[in-house]
Amino acid sequence: MESSDDALMRVPGLLSRVVRLSSGPRIHYVTSGEDGPAVVLLHGGGPGSSGTAGWYGIAPFLGSMGFSVYCPDLPGFGSTHVTGHARAFGRSGHLRILDEFVDALCLDRFHLGGTWTGSDTAAVYTTWHPDRVASVALMAGPIGDILTQQQLRAADSRPPGQALQLPRFDGTEHSMRAVMTAISADPASITDPLVRMRTAAANRQAEAFARHQAAALADNVDNGAASLSIKGRFDALTTPGICVWGRADSLAPLDAGFALEDRLPNVQFFYPEAVGHQGHNERPDIFHPLLLEFFRDAAISADTAERAGVSHRRGAPHDRSARLRESEARLG
Repeated sequence: MESSDDALMRVPGLLSRVVRLSSGPRIHYVTSGEDGPAVVLLHGGGPGSSGTAGWYGIAPFLGSMGFSVYCPDLPGFGSTHVTGHARAFGRSGHLRILDEFVDALCLDRFHLGGTWTGSDTAAVYTTWHPDRVASVALMAGPIGDILTQQQLRAADSRPPGQALQLPRFDGTEHSMRAVMTAISADPASITDPLVRMRTAAANRQAEAFARHQAAALADNVDNGAASLSIKGRFDALTTPGICVWGRADSLAPLDAGFALEDRLPNVQFFYPEAVGHQGHNERPDIFHPLLLEFFRDAAISADTAERAGVSHRRGAPHDRSARLRESEARLG
């Protein structure tokens, strides 16, 4: 990896870059692949998150398969340093940054993916710019205001007091490992270089992360941020879309995935077994072929869909994909 930041974990196939946006901020990102269709992947919102931490496995794989992959560090995260740009933080700020980022890289049309809060950003951006997003892949996260906070809480069937209480990150590698272990189904995937990188990023971004968290709360649609509302809009789009929700996700309860699926008829849901909140990094055998086929073909083969736990809850095949129809016929 070419980088001026020694805190970055070295990942074969990833290159470190910086781009200055039209509004002034310098955004760090990692990229893989030199040509081919563009894929933009958005990280989650936990301490130490970044383009590298979120996509160190998937990005090089897609790059090796003929895609040009871009994973930005959004303000408050990774190696992006934003000062004096209050409008860069929060949900609305990240959407503005994403819009400027793809413009700066001249990405007129691209595939878009996100995990956790990145899935929310991806869904809202797709609603705003359906002409630019070729397909959208969402992983284990809230999706705009398709469900209100009250509905999300009501969808959680866990007994009172059983919801995950994340350990507090106190600036140490030990506490970072504890945070990551709490949301992972495979502790073996939490490597020392990953922990060191995330710890360094979280400490470096402490003030900016706090600014982002405060702005994100203010941007909550329930608090009146109507411009971020996608209910009745995202669910009506015909943009190819999938959502992957691990059945062992301790942070995003499975019932919330079911509730979202019931409201998103044009998005194909997958519920893989033994997959937690970090499943996209822990289970390349599931996520690599799934995203490759989806971004490449806008369709998923029967074997890949079976391994990924394709949903049958709606009792009808996905209208957009003949191969998914074959899959559901085979599995059902």
